[in-house]
Amino acid sequence: MKRFICFIATVLCICACERSQAIPDIILETDIGNDVDDALAVDLAYKFVDEGKMNLLAICINKEGSAPAEYVDILNTWYGYPQTPIGVITEGAFCEDDAINYAKAVVDLKNAAGEPAFARSISDYSALPEAPQLYRKILSSRKDHSVTIVSVGFSTNLVRLLATAPDQYSKLDGKALVAQKVKRLIVMAGNFSDPNFHEYNVMKDVPAAKVIFNEWPTPVVASPFELGIQTCYPATSIENDFGWAPLHPVVEAYKAYQPMPYDRPMWDPTALLYAVEGDKWFTVSPKGKVAVEGEGSTLFTEDEAGDRQYLSVNPEQAKAIVDYFVEIIPRKPLGK
Repeated sequence: MKRFICFIATVLCICACERSQAIPDIILETDIGNDVDDALAVDLAYKFVDEGKMNLLAICINKEGSAPAEYVDILNTWYGYPQTPIGVITEGAFCEDDAINYAKAVVDLKNAAGEPAFARSISDYSALPEAPQLYRKILSSRKDHSVTIVSVGFSTNLVRLLATAPDQYSKLDGKALVAQKVKRLIVMAGNFSDPNFHEYNVMKDVPAAKVIFNEWPTPVVASPFELGIQTCYPATSIENDFGWAPLHPVVEAYKAYQPMPYDRPMWDPTALLYAVEGDKWFTVSPKGKVAVEGEGSTLFTEDEAGDRQYLSVNPEQAKAIVDYFVEIIPRKPLGK
């Protein structure tokens, strides 16, 4: 009997270890504040963490300004993950005038007493580390080929990471460190249905995008523009499904971004969805190579020797994804 109990305990332990190993370690790289789908992607990340589907190692920001980091701090605090590290950028692509800054709108929001509407956990945002240094610190401590990076913004931070020199965290340079520690890179970038289309995340830093698609030393999978516009989050959900929260930092961001009601393409959440759940929801292209040309065109060439791919969806897949987002995003977080 004792042997049987020991056997069962061993089996359960092995199963638990396998489940733990299957949970992806993810660093989310975002230009939060430019388009509200970034905020929805961060919400989705917390929900996946709540469900035990992913480990969120850090959120790195590739949009300049004080509001993005403070807004992410608000989100970390509100969702119950105040210790999630935040990396920032300086001298990145200029984009302050590209869209309504919903991050600043939420940061500046006050309650009836004239106090900040949302709590923060960080007292000095100027002390936050530059993203490449935070990457090096985190990657150096992880198992080989274990980290997935999901980049739903510009590639600036990632290129700077590749160019880093050995330091106190690792004797490897940036490219070698990425090759050793990163499993794959998932990007929201490009348009593979129109060779003349210059997708925003590529266009804002074309040289960086070229480096990523040409030199990044792990497999890269792109969730492109044409996929996102088929998976729009409905305004009806924003208006009707969050009644449990008198004040919600993502709902307030959504309302500030454009006049309601509007449905917003889910470019960024689809990239994270693939990183966590794989091809369950998507069609994945054959392997190949991606060339970035001109002002930001992305051209895919099928090649068995390549390790670049992109995602697509048919109408049935797109509807299933939207239905899933509408189910999971309005859920009350575990931290509330």
